[in-house]
Amino acid sequence: MRVDIVTKEYPPEIYGGAGVHVAELVKAMRDAAEIGIDVRVRAFGSGRDEAGTSSYTVPAELADANAAIQTLGTDLAIVSDVAGADIVHSHTWYANFAGHLASLLHGIPHVITAHSLEPLRPWKAEQLGGGYAVSSFIERTAYASAAAIVAVSDGMRSDILRSYPELDPRKVRVIYNGIDVEAWHPVDDPSVLAKHGIDPARPSVVFVGRITRQKGLPYFLRAAQRLPAEVQLVLCAGAPDTPQIMTEVQELVRGLQAHREGVVWIEEFLPRHELCTILGAATTFVCPSIYEPLGIVNLEAMACGAAVVATATGGIPEVVVDGVTGRLVPIDQLDDGTGTPHDPDRFVADLAEVLTEVVTDRDAAARYGRAGRERAARDFSWTTIAEQTAALYAELSASGK
Repeated sequence: MRVDIVTKEYPPEIYGGAGVHVAELVKAMRDAAEIGIDVRVRAFGSGRDEAGTSSYTVPAELADANAAIQTLGTDLAIVSDVAGADIVHSHTWYANFAGHLASLLHGIPHVITAHSLEPLRPWKAEQLGGGYAVSSFIERTAYASAAAIVAVSDGMRSDILRSYPELDPRKVRVIYNGIDVEAWHPVDDPSVLAKHGIDPARPSVVFVGRITRQKGLPYFLRAAQRLPAEVQLVLCAGAPDTPQIMTEVQELVRGLQAHREGVVWIEEFLPRHELCTILGAATTFVCPSIYEPLGIVNLEAMACGAAVVATATGGIPEVVVDGVTGRLVPIDQLDDGTGTPHDPDRFVADLAEVLTEVVTDRDAAARYGRAGRERAARDFSWTTIAEQTAALYAELSASGK
């Protein structure tokens, strides 16, 4: 069986969890000869020299177009090349248009993995302008006609069915995201910590993520004002969605730096070795997201032995076990798709309280970290995920969908 996977992100051009998912899923399926799948990757971006992988750039005629229209132009370049595949599998709305058209043109099933949902990211209108209406249209159309939709958590499945109630629930399946615990593990490298100005003797709270509304960084920065003075704040945060949110984050960071020491902001993309070192040295990892289908970043932190403090939203409670691998922070959210807390001040106060509890009890944090690594290794294997995905392909192929 030949499966063509269509994705915006693929190594070396990865900036989020969807790209990590695709890269690991492809590797696991290619490594498992017994699965018997010929995996072809069709990825946005510049040329790659990996066998079975093709790259597609924005057509020159669309160089000045809205980003959403550029995406559709790249999708159109992919469609014809899917000829000969038995299944096309797209990841995120960026690739959904190519998957949808390839399914129609070549008469093959289209599988979608949902890593996020446009109706639950209305702030994307700040970034895409009218392109957000285009991305929303593409996602809704693709989901309506897909043979199967993979949700990366039970919480994500519920979000899909709530956002698109016309869907047949039977075609929305749950296959979790995963983590490679051999690649992600605690690293002891004092030179990396020294390079970034991190003191291993002081307790620390580490944030890793893009600067987007979804990731909730401004809430954490406000909560950080209430943390004990000896706590270091390590922000591995870059790639802002908009100038507005970047300005907001800059002002909050400057405010923290004016009143406390040990505020480290690393904006550049870090190699895995350095990130594993920083996570491995963390007393606590924080995930203040207001929208998170699952949160691979939590699995990465757990695999590196960090205690996790995270918002109890989306698929996060399916990863972080409260009182076992870390702590969950309650959040009461508006039902308008934004994920905004009903009472932002209450959420900030609760986040600060739970962070203080964990970061000041280093023995408990260490226990959470050990349990988190064990859970990541036991329950989120990419081999298992590849097998479940291959079984879905086989089911669709046998049914002729």
